[in-house]
Amino acid sequence: MRIYKKKDFMEIHSRAEKIKLLVLDVDGVLTNGRIVINDRGEEIKSFHVRDGQGLRQLMGAGIEVVLITGRSSKALTHRAEDLGIREIHQGTKDKEALLKKVTLEKQCRQDQVCCVGDDLPDIPMFRHAGLRVAVSDAAPEVKAAANWVTRLKGGEGAVREVCELILKSQGKWPHFDSEEK
Repeated sequence: MRIYKKKDFMEIHSRAEKIKLLVLDVDGVLTNGRIVINDRGEEIKSFHVRDGQGLRQLMGAGIEVVLITGRSSKALTHRAEDLGIREIHQGTKDKEALLKKVTLEKQCRQDQVCCVGDDLPDIPMFRHAGLRVAVSDAAPEVKAAANWVTRLKGGEGAVREVCELILKSQGKWPHFDSEEK
């Protein structure tokens, strides 16, 4: 577990304040990275409900979400539709080139992009992100390339942590009155 000094965490918040586009890898980030195939050959994925709620809050605050993954899965297509994520790129061989194209189309500067990954193919995307995040169970090389490492593992609430960081840094995290009326 990485320990952040106050000045490091202030820099992370400063980076998060600028984010307009969240780019997520899928397997190992939105899922725990396990691939389950049933007896009919269908792939089964497990997604964390709090990650979904965080993504809905983020999109509701006007921050775009794009999924970029090297694999293709009907389960992911269904989950993205359920969450209202409109841009999903599956079967991507060159994540870096695709991210460059996406940011150009969306007219986003590098400092407005947050990228979350867990494994070696995600590192090239980090070159084009102002906030680079590794999930806590990411490969050591990914953690070393990241500005911030989540407390939680991929598929276990790490994406929710990222959403909260961005929204809280921008003053957009919803506040609820916990007192009963």
